[in-house]
Amino acid sequence: MKFKKFGHKYVVRLEKGEEVVASIKNLCEEEGIKLGSISGIGATNKAVIGLFETGTKEYHSKELTGDMEITSLVGNVSQMDGEVYLHIHVNIADENNNVFGGHLTSAVISATGEIIIDIIDGVVDREFNKEIGLNLFKI
Repeated sequence: MKFKKFGHKYVVRLEKGEEVVASIKNLCEEEGIKLGSISGIGATNKAVIGLFETGTKEYHSKELTGDMEITSLVGNVSQMDGEVYLHIHVNIADENNNVFGGHLTSAVISATGEIIIDIIDGVVDREFNKEIGLNLFKI
C-alpha cells in the first residue's frame, strides 16, 4: 500500500495481492482515522460479497473469482468498542459486464486499487441493535 495525505483526505493505492478491507482497516488504525467516508475503484480476482436477509437477520455471502473490475466501492469508517469499524459496499463487474453488488467482506487486488478516504472530524460509535440485527450508528 502507498498513500498520501492531503488535508483531511487520504489517496491510497493498493498493490496486487493486498486484501482491500484489511488494508483500509490497518491504515485507519495506524493513522488514527476514527470517522470518514471511503470511495474507490480497482481490479480484483477474488471477492466475497454479501446480502443481509432482514427476516432471518443473517448474512449470505458469495465468493466471486476471475478477472473483475471494482466499478464502485463506497463505505464509511466509524468506531465500535474503541476499534476501527468499516462498513463497505461494492459493485463488481465480470468479463461479460455482469455486475454483482453487496456488502464487501473481502477482495484481493489483482492489478491495483485506488481508494479515497475523506476524514470527518469527530467520532461516531456503533452498537448492536437486536431488532434489526446489525451494528448501527449510535447517534
